[in-house]
Amino acid sequence: MTKQAKIKLDANSIPPPKKKRGRKRTKKRYFTEDTELAIGEYLASNSQTERDIIYNQRIHYALYKLAENLIHTFKFYYTEVDNLEDLKHEVIVFLLEKLNYFDPTKGSKAFSYFSIVGKNYLILYNNNNYKKKKITTDVMAADEDDGVLHQLGRDGRKQEIKDFIDYFTEYIDKHMFTMFKKDKDRKVCDAINVLFKRRENLEIFNKKALYIYIREMTQVETPVITKVTKALKKVYKELYNEYAETGYVKV
Repeated sequence: MTKQAKIKLDANSIPPPKKKRGRKRTKKRYFTEDTELAIGEYLASNSQTERDIIYNQRIHYALYKLAENLIHTFKFYYTEVDNLEDLKHEVIVFLLEKLNYFDPTKGSKAFSYFSIVGKNYLILYNNNNYKKKKITTDVMAADEDDGVLHQLGRDGRKQEIKDFIDYFTEYIDKHMFTMFKKDKDRKVCDAINVLFKRRENLEIFNKKALYIYIREMTQVETPVITKVTKALKKVYKELYNEYAETGYVKV
């Protein structure tokens, strides 16, 4: 056998390289069915030792990831702490304080409940820190640094309307779970309520753009958004009539 033939033979005898098997990336769920069950077991237990074990092994990670996602998804970056890990810790402590208020017998999902109370906590926290920042920092510098120039030059809303909307959002927070029975409806209701709370920072005024924005936030179909919007509009009118007559809303 010639050298050339030998080389050819050796080349043919080399097995072809193995194809790399591509794996589809799947989004790992952090708030699972086991988390929901664990919260039920935690609430049902009278033993602090058992509660600690359940929390540390089956609940803590879900609340940690939920806090992380809320901060980054809604960009709650006006903070008094230097490290976002400290902010996550504050959110987790708040959620833990609210854990005993959750009632799984009402048919609500723990994930929906903690998403809403966590988001509301961060909205208040974020807004308060933004106000402090504008007091202690040059206003133009603060807005240029954080990309919120639209805040300047906007006409101030009438105090009466501002007070009413504060009452309205508080009312919705308290009664959302009785007003809407389906998770989809609650997600939309919560998203709309968040927009009311963050109205000072909102640049969208077009109805169609708002619908698209809410749909992106909730991943819910437009007919559901329309249905919930109509229900909230009815409540809004009823509460405003009450506010106009009495000067307050019974939350």
